[in-house]
Formats: sequence, structure tokens, C-alpha cells
Amino acid sequence: MILLACSASLLLLLLSASSHSPSQQPSRYEAQKRRDWNTFQQYLRNHKPPLALPRCSGAHVIEFLKYLDQFGKTKVHSSSCPYFSNPNPPAPCACPLRQAWGSLDALIGRLRAAFEESGGRPESNPFAARAVRIYLREVRETQARARGIPYEKKKRKRATPSSSSATPPPALTATSSTPSAAGDQDEPSAIQPGASSSPS
Repeated sequence: MILLACSASLLLLLLSASSHSPSQQPSRYEAQKRRDWNTFQQYLRNHKPPLALPRCSGAHVIEFLKYLDQFGKTKVHSSSCPYFSNPNPPAPCACPLRQAWGSLDALIGRLRAAFEESGGRPESNPFAARAVRIYLREVRETQARARGIPYEKKKRKRATPSSSSATPPPALTATSSTPSAAGDQDEPSAIQPGASSSPS
């Protein structure tokens, strides 16, 4: 009887411990996606006039991306700058800082997924709008010319019997022309709550 009582007590203790165990932490991607989604929703609330998500269009998404430029860390030289198209400028200049194209492209990918996970229909997803894709392509080309760093897609090599186990080529990343390498790793979602939105 004593043994049965001890076994029952131990079982109850284990069940209690398992019920109070911390939930599994979300992945870095999921956590970043949640922050991005919260940031965009805050932007809509601060918009003048406030903008409801169902009325959001590709034009509003582009407006949001332009608003994020004020938090960018990537130097984008103007055509009149002597360092235009120079990947390694020898001195500082007064050209503006912008969000790196790669950061914006990744941001849109996360927001596109978050929109549909929140119940939005794929056919009405503003982050997948053609205007947004065109805008991102223009940003990529403009930054490539201004910084002298072309964004070229690497062709995938066909697997051969001798190289079938070879690892795929790494994703292309551009080297920032700013003093720190963080220029191409902007985090658009790292906006403090309460930041004012762009004018309508």
C-alpha cells in the first residue's frame, strides 16, 4: 500500500510539473514576423486618417516602406554625389540613409505571410500587389547604381553524380558602403512603439 501511495504521489508530481512547463519559444523568424506585423498595425493606427487593414492597398504598403527609410542605415548616394556608384567611398558624404533593399524585400515576405495567417485572403493580400513588387525592383536597381554594388542572381548549378552532395551556393549579400557592416542588415521592425507615422 505504501508503495502504491508513493507511486501515485510521484505520478501526480510529474503531471503537475509537465502542466507548468514553459511553452516552446517561437523561432527567430516567427518572433520577427510578429514584431513586423505589430509595427505595421501600429502604423495603420497612427495613419492620418487611421487606416483599417481591409482598406489597405499596395499603395499604402509602399507608403509604409518609404516611411521606414527614416530608420535606415544604408548610405544611398545621389547622382550628383562624387561617390555615386563607388562601392568604397574614401570619405563621408551628406547623402541620405535608407533601408537596404534586402531588408525591405525580407520584410515584405514576412508581412505577406502574416497577413494570410491573420485571416487575410491571398487574392487580396496588399503585400503581394504588383505595385509593391515593382517598387522593390526599382529600389534594388536604384541602390545598385548608387552604391556600385550590383545585385545579380546566381544561377543554380545542375547536380551531377560527382557533385550531387555539394551544398547549394550561399545567398548573395551585398557589402555595405557605410563604415559599419550593419547597413545591409537593417531591421525595419525595430521601431519603437509610438513612432509617428508618415503624412497621408
